[in-house]
Amino acid sequence: MHIFPLQEGSYSVDASKKFIPFDPDIHSYKDRPASLFIHVQPFLVKTPTDLILFDAGLGFKNNQDELVLHQNIRNAGFDPEDVTLVLMSHLHYDHTGGLVVERNGKLEAAFPAAEHVIQRSEWETAFSSKSSSYHSEIFDVLQRSVHITFLEGDGEFKPGISYELSGGHSQYHQVFLLNYDNEKVFFGGDELPEPEQLIRKFIAKYDYDGRKAMELRDEYGKRAAVDGWKCLFYHAKANPVGTVKYENDSFIVTPIN
Repeated sequence: MHIFPLQEGSYSVDASKKFIPFDPDIHSYKDRPASLFIHVQPFLVKTPTDLILFDAGLGFKNNQDELVLHQNIRNAGFDPEDVTLVLMSHLHYDHTGGLVVERNGKLEAAFPAAEHVIQRSEWETAFSSKSSSYHSEIFDVLQRSVHITFLEGDGEFKPGISYELSGGHSQYHQVFLLNYDNEKVFFGGDELPEPEQLIRKFIAKYDYDGRKAMELRDEYGKRAAVDGWKCLFYHAKANPVGTVKYENDSFIVTPIN
C-alpha cells in the first residue's frame, strides 16, 4: 500500500464552531483567545484494488478556486476522479467539508464517481442533529448525487477492509483497518487523531463519550503495537503516519516518512 497525507492546514476554532485558517508565521495565538487549534489532514491510500480517501477535510479552496483537497490529490500523482472509495469515520464538518465543492454558486459532490462509505446511524444522526458540528447541506448533495453504502456495526466491507463501530468521539463514529499482503494500515479518525493523545491520557470535553474515547485510544495503541499497524493521524501537527510501540506502560510513536 502507498500512503499519501493530504495536509489541508491549521485552524483555530472557538465556541462558534467556525474554522479560521491559522499560520503561526503571520498570526498570533493571543489574537484568538478561547480557541482550540487543530490541524487537518485527510489521507489517500492506494491499495491493490482501490484508491481510498479517508475523510475529506474542511473543503477550503486555493487561490485558483480549486479545493485544496483536489490540489493535494493531484500533487500526490492522481486525479480526484481516480478516487474509488471515500471511507468516512464520522460526519463532523471538519471531516466532511471537502466532500462537496461550490461551483457557480451551487454545491456539487467533490467525488461523484466514488463510493461513499458511512455508518447508517451516523448519517441519520447528522441529518436530525441541531449541532453546528453537522452541516446538512453537505448531506443533501451527497444523497442525490453519489453512491452511498451504509454500514451497521462492525464487519468486513470488502476483502482487505474491515470496520468497527467505536462510538467515542461521536455516537456512531467508526474506524477502519486495511490489511493487504500482511501490511496493516489503521485509520482511527477522531479516536486516534494525533500521536500525542496516545502519550497523554485524558478525557476530552469535545468527545461524545470522553471516557470511552480515552479507553479506545489506549486499546488501539496497544493493538497497533502488537500487530504492527501503520497509524494515520488525522489531526497531527507533524508526523501524520507512524508505528507504535508499548513499553513500560508507555507508548512510543515512530514517524514514517
